[in-house]
Amino acid sequence: MKQGLISVSFLLFLFYHCTTTLAAESPVQAPSQSQAKAPAKGPTSTHTAVEPPSEVPLVQAPPHKALAGPTDVSKVLEKAGGFSVFIRLLKSTSVSIQIENQLNVSNTLTIFAPTNGAFSALKPGTLNSLSTEQKVQLVQYHILPSSVSLQNFQTLSNPVRTQASNTYDFPLNITVEGNWVNISTGIVNTTISATVYEDNQLAIYKVDKVLLPLGIFAPRPKPLVPAPAPVKPSKESSYSTLNSPVAALDASSALNLMPALASFGVLMVATSLYLVSS
Repeated sequence: MKQGLISVSFLLFLFYHCTTTLAAESPVQAPSQSQAKAPAKGPTSTHTAVEPPSEVPLVQAPPHKALAGPTDVSKVLEKAGGFSVFIRLLKSTSVSIQIENQLNVSNTLTIFAPTNGAFSALKPGTLNSLSTEQKVQLVQYHILPSSVSLQNFQTLSNPVRTQASNTYDFPLNITVEGNWVNISTGIVNTTISATVYEDNQLAIYKVDKVLLPLGIFAPRPKPLVPAPAPVKPSKESSYSTLNSPVAALDASSALNLMPALASFGVLMVATSLYLVSS
């Protein structure tokens, strides 16, 4: 009985020893590809290239324009945001009323709207130093008398006429390079940075600088207009002048005066002789 128990115990000990040895000698398996960690991604670049202005307006025009009246430019700019100084100028100079009247009779317009930041970049007191007339001209200088889309600026001829006045005192040059629309006043150079609003009658574009015209901020001397050359009378005109009724009347009057002058001369001679003899 004891020998049987010893044999069973010995067999169990031998089995345990063999399994432990095999487990110790088996190699550790490498993790599968699914368990391997993916390589860490490098940091993405934070530098973004400056993109040209989008053709999508900041304020969308209604699909069917109401017949009640023209587009309210001030409300469009208020909705877009960032144009409070320009809105104030439009109203204080009554140019907003001019715009409304022009749009009301189916005229088309293009407006370059400077941002509040553009006005903040001006020298202190710039606007306050202007007269009422100059403020009106400054606002009108930002308005073209026709609606121009971004694609059609390249068709304009320089200098471009604005609503301010003539192109000598208020020249405006517009050029297109790729998708960029460049604006030059002779003092300021800027570009259109966004389309604020556009429909079939009105286009409003955002600019980051106030357009300063030469006629207000750097007036040039007026061009000298040559005096007209004197016209020499021709022989025919001289002949016709001599034979005109007025000339004939003057000649007749002179002939009628000659006898009277002769009589007056004889009287003066006789009077002189009488005085001498006395």
